[in-house]
Amino acid sequence: MNPTESTILPAPVIEPTPPLTKWEREYQAFQRLLPELLRTHRGKYVVIHDGAVVASGDDDVALALGFFQQHGNVPIHVGLVTDQPEPLVRIPHYHQR
Repeated sequence: MNPTESTILPAPVIEPTPPLTKWEREYQAFQRLLPELLRTHRGKYVVIHDGAVVASGDDDVALALGFFQQHGNVPIHVGLVTDQPEPLVRIPHYHQR
């Protein structure tokens, strides 16, 4: 083949992106709501369910437990309303030797 000839290749197969999980939708809602939340809930934790704030307070664990007690074990997002990057969390795990 000379340099002026072109080769036609078959179209690539593009897999559709899977739909977002409920938790991913709640996290995106938190990110979308964050500018307003910084004005109204700065320094507080908020529970996001069905794209809206359903609870807020100072203790993220208490908020989550209270939500689950009322609504059952459904995916939610609990986030700290801050303009600072979220701290990294290291979760230790068991190493068998």
